[in-house]
Amino acid sequence: MGKPDTVHVIEYGRRQIPYELVRRDRRTLQISVHPNLSVTVVAPRVANIRRVREIVRSKARWVVHQQDFFRTFLPKMPPKQYVSGESHRYLGRQYRLKIVKAADERVKLDGKYLKVFTKNSGDRTRTRLLLDRWYRERAGTKFPERLAVCHERARKYGITDSPLSIRKMPRRWGSCTNGRHIYLNPELIKTTLQCIDYVIIHECCHLKVPRHTIRFYDLLSRIMPDWRKRKEKLERIEL
Repeated sequence: MGKPDTVHVIEYGRRQIPYELVRRDRRTLQISVHPNLSVTVVAPRVANIRRVREIVRSKARWVVHQQDFFRTFLPKMPPKQYVSGESHRYLGRQYRLKIVKAADERVKLDGKYLKVFTKNSGDRTRTRLLLDRWYRERAGTKFPERLAVCHERARKYGITDSPLSIRKMPRRWGSCTNGRHIYLNPELIKTTLQCIDYVIIHECCHLKVPRHTIRFYDLLSRIMPDWRKRKEKLERIEL
């Protein structure tokens, strides 16, 4: 029975497909997609890593199709209703939403509660607007702090500092441009500091290595050796 070798990642369009490589005494290569959407590649012990990657990439369309099939069976989080008692995240912790009628509209963390003070406590759209605005304000404070910490780590590997902007992205936690500008999704403020740092370091690495190549993941592993654990934690968070 083979043991996990390493975790690798290929790109298919805008999607990233991480897969666990297992080596065994066999002649052929086998790709398995599991109900939890994870991918395992079982390869001969003597198989060249680049050749394995080429084969996996050639099967990427099939892998994505299988993942999409299994995804239909995964439990889906119901949409937020923005009512008192509902659970909302901030920096990885769960808080109970409490709607309070007040003339002075604001949002405040109070112990285990996330209080939204609003003129109309029954207006869910207004509650959502106030909460989204509060999250963005918090992101505007916290993200630059974490960027400074991550820049300090990245500089040791020849990565220069970059400006930061906050932008809603439907399918990404972060991105960077050819102009060396990093963008972070304000939804990231709902995750942990470890996850925020992972996304920032990931984008910092793209400033030096644009694509998800072996060189990219080697750089990421040197700057943040535990990036895989952080990535897995980020993927498990249900917002």
